[in-house]
Amino acid sequence: MKAIDRKPVVFGEGHISIENIVALALGLSDAKLSNSPACRRKLQKSVDFLNTLLAEDGLIYGVTTGYGDSCTVDIPMELIPELPAHLTRFHGCGMGDDFNIEQSRAIMATCLSFLSRGLSGVRPVILERLVTLLNSDIVPRIPQEGSVGASGDLTPLSYVAAAIAGEREVFSNRRLLPTLQAYRQHGLEPVPLKPKEGLALMNGTAAMTALACLAHDRADYLMRVATRVTAVVVAAIRGNSFHFNENLFAAKAHPGPQRIAAWLRSDLGSEELPRNSHRLQDRYSLRCAPHVIGVMADSQSWWRQLIENELNSATDNPLIDGENETVMHGGHFYGGHIAMAMDAMKTAVANVADLLDRQLAQLVDTKFNHGLPANLSGSVPGRAMINHGFKAVQIAVSSWTAEALKLTMPASVFSRSTECHNQDKVSMGTIAARDCLRILALTEQVAAACLLAAFQALELRKRMDGAESLEISRDLEAMWADCQAEFPFLDEDRPLEKELRKFVAMIQEKRWDLYDD
Repeated sequence: MKAIDRKPVVFGEGHISIENIVALALGLSDAKLSNSPACRRKLQKSVDFLNTLLAEDGLIYGVTTGYGDSCTVDIPMELIPELPAHLTRFHGCGMGDDFNIEQSRAIMATCLSFLSRGLSGVRPVILERLVTLLNSDIVPRIPQEGSVGASGDLTPLSYVAAAIAGEREVFSNRRLLPTLQAYRQHGLEPVPLKPKEGLALMNGTAAMTALACLAHDRADYLMRVATRVTAVVVAAIRGNSFHFNENLFAAKAHPGPQRIAAWLRSDLGSEELPRNSHRLQDRYSLRCAPHVIGVMADSQSWWRQLIENELNSATDNPLIDGENETVMHGGHFYGGHIAMAMDAMKTAVANVADLLDRQLAQLVDTKFNHGLPANLSGSVPGRAMINHGFKAVQIAVSSWTAEALKLTMPASVFSRSTECHNQDKVSMGTIAARDCLRILALTEQVAAACLLAAFQALELRKRMDGAESLEISRDLEAMWADCQAEFPFLDEDRPLEKELRKFVAMIQEKRWDLYDD
């Protein structure tokens, strides 16, 4: 990765935001550990206090004892140095697909946020190694499956701890290599883990919290895309713009729907019934669109609160408070707040997929699309009988929507007692976050397909009724022109997979600036 001329994200000084984690995940910022005396003093005091306890043969869970249900097993002093390596190794049982590089980078950055609180008994060299790995784009390979979300994300985070110690595999310049080989290429040496460091790296909520940061970022942009799609559909279908009237929305106090309605008004340039229309009320997928999308808008602030509170916490166990010389045994590794945020986000996002699916169903159906051709086919009359336009795309959209809706079952209610009934109530936060990302991906596919169909419908309306019949903003016109450059008018059937994938990528890359806050 090339050097990035951007202000780095500094850990150990102040608040870390969702945007900080996203920037590090995408390689848009460098990471840095604070050099402030206060930060370094707090980190060192935690380490020094831990070393004092070890020298005095103190009883510390996971340092001088076994883990979990094995906490009653005392570890002989001569074996204590080996314990962290054993913890990372026996947790190396992850399965399923690997997290992608951006997700794994987010996980490392979230580990940094947790450990920089100075309550984990971790040497600064461990944090500096995480900084080096991020800035050198050396990324652990982390399988997605295996965490129950308390005692934290033990199995996925064992891959981060192992990479620091020079074990397992990493992606270096996006090539999968043995960690030691990647280290040699970058002139690095492994950092063997000392007592408590393996536990501190693993016994927290870094995986689920990192995924939640990425999910929140994607959900915000998806909300904007869904609003723009709705505006295009309303214009193409000659819908009733009065449904988004400012006075109308002043009568309902929720700010989210008011915000979405204002965006729709800015796109449509009118709050009145369209010319040559006697339709007082459109179907709910248009009339109630601000209310559906507005749930996402109103939920974002409390999702952010839950995610960022977690992000700015110390989440391992036990905590080593060097300043007050206290070892605090507890359960901060429990990911209930992230699980709740992700389960709620899943439902809100899937509802938007369902909304757009219903809008597309109107567009392609001549019973409801107010004069547009069947399936939005742009073929000439003599060839209409063999062209089917967006027929298959609409079927696919229904499939993606159904899968998204199926995944909305809350993961957090599926707690399973495990680890000899020591972990007898667990959060399932990581499963909730993974489900949420899958629902986001499916809904982005729905949004991409509906965007193409809506602009096809808008072009058809222009050809049928003339450009002067369209009352749309300059911003919407500019996006339309950009989309037309990437998606030629569909007059003859063609495979649309590549174009759909391109538009999904454009959504994920936030191609368009959509609405000013």
